[in-house]
Amino acid sequence: MIDIHCHILPEVDDGPKAWEISEQMCQMAKADGIEHIVATPHANHRYQYDRAHLAGVLESLQQRIGDRPQLSLGCDFHLSYENIQDAVAHPDRYAIGNSRYLLVELSNYSIPLQIAETYTRLIGIGLTPIITHPERNPILQRTPQRVLQWVELGCAVQVTASAVTGAWGEVVLRTAEWLLKRDAVHFLASDGHDTKRRPPLMSEAREAVAELCDKDVAEALVKANPQAVIHAQPLPYLPQPLIER
Repeated sequence: MIDIHCHILPEVDDGPKAWEISEQMCQMAKADGIEHIVATPHANHRYQYDRAHLAGVLESLQQRIGDRPQLSLGCDFHLSYENIQDAVAHPDRYAIGNSRYLLVELSNYSIPLQIAETYTRLIGIGLTPIITHPERNPILQRTPQRVLQWVELGCAVQVTASAVTGAWGEVVLRTAEWLLKRDAVHFLASDGHDTKRRPPLMSEAREAVAELCDKDVAEALVKANPQAVIHAQPLPYLPQPLIER
């Protein structure tokens, strides 16, 4: 499996506060069958995103843990006005590795009416927005059909692995299943932050998706599609969302 969304780097955001915890998270992920982790530090009003510095932290962590799991750098990109302007000016600064895939995070408190225009703008400069954990967003829990419309625009969707297993509660689980049943999910990822409350695990969620959808879909969400992202290739599994007109 490949995890494209994980706060694995120490002392850079609300993820692990010590190198030892980062190393333990990597060991947990490896034991769970995760072979590659994309480190995705936040870029928001609270945490500054310095790509060069973070690349150095990533390299140090890789040296500490050995060659497995492999690590690459991405970003948990908050869709603020300032961030969007900077991403348009520097499309490669926040993307996953050398790809043009960008994890984008919406606010839990408000979603701009013009958000579709923002996605279209990012797509227009060659970026593919990957909408992170929409199932956990209170606004989208009430209006999940908006996610389907964004997929039609060209966005991809990442659902949290632990959401599918019920760790976030019934509402989050139902929203995740709603999206999965409508062919609107392209990735599962751990969004791991620590070793206890939000660990970097995915295998249980893979089995849950295999039961809800089928095994091929589950494998696409944890392996084929994430592998395409880290190799900067088109997604092999590109479902068409079922939208009620």
